[in-house]
Amino acid sequence: MPASRSGKGIALAFFFIFLFTGKSPYCHAQVSAVFFPEIVSLDTRDSGFRQFMNDVEANRMRLAGIRLQPEETVRHLTIYQYTTQQNDDLLFIAARCNIPYSALASLNRINNPQDIRPGMRLLLPSCPGLYIPASFDSDLEKLIGAARQEQSYVELFITTASGQETFLFFPGADFTPTERTFFLYSGFRFPLRAYRVTSSFGIRQDPISGNLSNHQGIDLAAPEGSDVYAAADGVVISLGFDNIYGNYIVIAHSNGWTSLYGHLQSFETVLNSNVRSGSLIGKVGSTGQSTGPHLHFELRQNGRALDPSGRLIP
Repeated sequence: MPASRSGKGIALAFFFIFLFTGKSPYCHAQVSAVFFPEIVSLDTRDSGFRQFMNDVEANRMRLAGIRLQPEETVRHLTIYQYTTQQNDDLLFIAARCNIPYSALASLNRINNPQDIRPGMRLLLPSCPGLYIPASFDSDLEKLIGAARQEQSYVELFITTASGQETFLFFPGADFTPTERTFFLYSGFRFPLRAYRVTSSFGIRQDPISGNLSNHQGIDLAAPEGSDVYAAADGVVISLGFDNIYGNYIVIAHSNGWTSLYGHLQSFETVLNSNVRSGSLIGKVGSTGQSTGPHLHFELRQNGRALDPSGRLIP
């Protein structure tokens, strides 16, 4: 135990577009097949980016000037593709493209701004709005879908090399304040009430061996016996002792997320139990490879360790 899209070239996408109000078909709009034009750089010297910006400006004028029906708006929708570069982040890309980050996040199924990393293949829509996967897999998608059950949308079937996905397109829509808060902070809470960060995520000098190593979580110092709480709703999928982590707990959450709690003094939960966000699961200790009482805390998505720091709320 404790231990996007990508690719090159141009993807072919087929759009089968229908207009729905709520869940009832309203009318058939169009069927078309298009390529995703490639944007190499978010710079006006790039011809693909210039064309994309022209498309965005035209669609913004259409949305602002007259009240178009959704099926009319989508006739002007074009989708481009872009591979993220070093130091790109979602808010920068959105600002550079003059498209709300909610449109980029929803179309690319990004549940937190920090999920952006170099080499990701992003789809860039030329029309502002929300593009919600019809499967409503993530908590954010369920939240957005539930809030818009009575609103009109266009159903998009988008086929790429990775398969077909169905999206509900709400032209001109944006995150509500609640959705924006959920998106920016991801719903994870700090596992301790009082703590001091003694080691951050990333490369560090190992306090035991003295060698440089990749620290895949954060260390939170707290008095021995302090209460440790679940960072979010989930199921305890692993619990036991490890030579490095000492007494540890792993909780599985939605959307492929897991959280790990290490160096515990004792357990306050059992294997396979359902836990709620903020429920007591253990006590701070110094078991395993530890130099003093603290909690080693990790967040992983689909097995990949991510920095918890920007994903936690009090």
